[in-house]
Amino acid sequence: MFKSGNVTLMVADLKKAVQFYVETLGLKLQYEVEGHWAQVETSGLTIGLHPISENGSPEQGKSESLSIGLEPEDFNHTFEILKSKGIVFAEIIDEKATRLAYFSDPDGNPLYLFEIKPEAGVPEM
Repeated sequence: MFKSGNVTLMVADLKKAVQFYVETLGLKLQYEVEGHWAQVETSGLTIGLHPISENGSPEQGKSESLSIGLEPEDFNHTFEILKSKGIVFAEIIDEKATRLAYFSDPDGNPLYLFEIKPEAGVPEM
């Protein structure tokens, strides 16, 4: 029924957001319409970046019911790389089945790294 989909984040500075998602997190820039829209992707996830307009579009970083999870191939390695790039992790949760590390983009939009532990018995997708 659907061809594709994305999550759209409202950002204060489109250029800075693109730099963060591409250079810091290593996502691929699909395309950008200068000053209006950018789309970045990783396997299985597309994120649209939209600048906040003066006409009252939603404020960035204010949704407490939405966060974007990224599953790295190697949790520890990715965690250390992001720390070395200046990412400050707010909280790290290490549970029986999962490990989560929470952080934010420059606009305060909530992100997290996640790892599903093999011993959890969750089938791989």
